[in-house]
Amino acid sequence: MNNNQIIPFYQADIDAFDAYVETSSDVANVVNVAETKPFKNASFIGANTIEVELSDIQQQHIIPVFTKDNEPLISHGDFIQTTADVIHHYFDSELIIAPSIRVSHAVKGRVPSARHKPANQLEEYEKTLYYERAMFVFEIPSIQQTIDGKLLNLSVGGIKSYGQDKLNNKKGTTDEHFQIFIGYSVQVCSNLCVWTDGAKMNLRVRSQGELLDNIAQMINDYNPQAHIQAMNELSNYQLSESQFAQILGKARLYNYLPMESKKTIAPLLYTDTQLGTVAKDYYHDGSFCRNDQGEINLWQMYNLFTGANKSSYIDSFLDRGVNAFDFTHQIKTALDGNSLSNWYVN
Repeated sequence: MNNNQIIPFYQADIDAFDAYVETSSDVANVVNVAETKPFKNASFIGANTIEVELSDIQQQHIIPVFTKDNEPLISHGDFIQTTADVIHHYFDSELIIAPSIRVSHAVKGRVPSARHKPANQLEEYEKTLYYERAMFVFEIPSIQQTIDGKLLNLSVGGIKSYGQDKLNNKKGTTDEHFQIFIGYSVQVCSNLCVWTDGAKMNLRVRSQGELLDNIAQMINDYNPQAHIQAMNELSNYQLSESQFAQILGKARLYNYLPMESKKTIAPLLYTDTQLGTVAKDYYHDGSFCRNDQGEINLWQMYNLFTGANKSSYIDSFLDRGVNAFDFTHQIKTALDGNSLSNWYVN
């Protein structure tokens, strides 16, 4: 991706962008993004989620509204479609796979005429449904990199939870919450590799136009070369079995430290169960386990953490993904000779 070839779109309002989409030679790809089936890979997240198609969200799921004026929120479908429009604009010559989408926390209802019916007698047209949380990823396999023999595809995605929005207000008077990210997906296992410069967490907007501008700016600001270089460097650092055991053991201790002690230690956001998964996969993961001598490099360790992150709920997934990169990079810095400042490797 060459940033010099990117067309800034920060001040564009949603109507102007829609006009671009309608006249674009790529309009079929943009408008019909829901009709293109994604490649079926391992899931990028699993915990308490189900896979859905964009067409189902757009055609079957109801949209929550602000109670004071009955105006709709920016829906999951609007979020995904807006992201698709921006991606197709910025990467118009690339192969873009339709999104993989996972949702959770179903909110079920029924139409008023069916209020007295037993649940097992409800007709499909009498049921209503939407999901509080959604996460999606677009992969761009024509933009690839290889690290330690593993192919990575450039990926763009987002996270939305209606539960973070104050629905008792009027539209436009309160923020709607989103998270967006850009990074790489490891093709062999769909682990998502993101870092702080490639993610916008706790994004707040009041219109679809603001959301569009933020997605565009994130893509424009992202430095893929720096990200790839940082991840490539991890493969040059080997941990012995005893070093890995010490780091993981202290990682499990971290959650139980007194609050005062935690203030001076780099945070680790993973649960005890997830750290157990990292320990298990150190021996058994098909792509990133230790070698015959018990050694593991930092790129492999990082992927054990991103693999364990698939058990996170949608609302904590991105924070932990970024934390995995930061944590691994801090271990790298310690191995460079700054171990005295790192509690995990002392």
